[in-house]
Amino acid sequence: MTEQNLALWLPKRGARFEVGPAPYTPPAPNEVVVRARALAVNPVDGMPGFAYRFVVPWLTYPAVVGSDVAGEVVEVGTGVTRLRPGDRVVGHAFGVEKSQNRAAEGAFQHYVVLMQHMVAPIPDSLPFTQAAVLPLTLSTAATGLFQQDHLGLALPTADAPERHETVLVWGASTSVGSNAVQLVRNAGYRVVATASPRNFDYVKSLGAAAVVDRQSRRAVDELVRAIGDSPLAGSLAIGRGSLVPTVRIASRTEGSKRVTSTQTEQVTRLRSPRARRPGVRVSGIWGGTLKDNEVGPAIYADFLPAALARGTYRAAPEAVVVGNGLDRIPEALRRLKTGVSAKKLVVTV
Repeated sequence: MTEQNLALWLPKRGARFEVGPAPYTPPAPNEVVVRARALAVNPVDGMPGFAYRFVVPWLTYPAVVGSDVAGEVVEVGTGVTRLRPGDRVVGHAFGVEKSQNRAAEGAFQHYVVLMQHMVAPIPDSLPFTQAAVLPLTLSTAATGLFQQDHLGLALPTADAPERHETVLVWGASTSVGSNAVQLVRNAGYRVVATASPRNFDYVKSLGAAAVVDRQSRRAVDELVRAIGDSPLAGSLAIGRGSLVPTVRIASRTEGSKRVTSTQTEQVTRLRSPRARRPGVRVSGIWGGTLKDNEVGPAIYADFLPAALARGTYRAAPEAVVVGNGLDRIPEALRRLKTGVSAKKLVVTV
């Protein structure tokens, strides 16, 4: 199969993105090639050069970055039986992961190589632009919630029992939080969350039982009251400044003292003797690790396709289309740096 591919290249660390030809890479065993139709952007995609040196120091250049892909399967490798050419799918691209580290697996191109167990079919009713908001933030939330080295919660299922335990999600209106709230509810747990007041209704529509203003001076006390007698099953801290108050809440409530955070630098500070809280265990999330354990296929193969088809899981937050073409991705990244709330920026291709 010969296809004309085009990619948004990062020629070297700190350089500007450039659109240019790219080879079409056929799928290896247990891989698929997807013709991308919509790509979403994340803060990690637009990091300055010095940040790339610390976050992904192994990255080989020229590189193709990006994680969020929605489109159509065009070719499948040997061993792939659950996906066929023509399927509408959403998938998490891992080109920047240390274990993969190849341009063919970066999202920002027309033909993307994906691991088949990190790809989910989507219903015809779900536009590619909206499906593209999911992968990295869904994976990040799932990693923190379900991996045994983080919160280790029961996995989401179609008929999860009510577990009579609560999960705290600090930062629930973010892209990661939007997925975390839904995953937790689909696993049978009660959700208590924080958000800005303008996003209270949005977070409750995703399944949260109670939402508190994250900027309130009494947020910790209000959340402790909202959790009440329901034991904590675990706590997820999302965003800058989230970890310290989340640890305080875990130390004041019954149940699990496990806290996991998207801000790994905060985790390092919280491990200092002066900042520790007795009994509270803190871990930092890297959103790509689920591809290597049972959580990845449990979410993308076993749970998400049917949940999207039934409407029990929403592709959230709302997609905002910045434009069409790979050359619009840098503009989307610039807009992302100015801040978005309960939305995700998407480019069609």
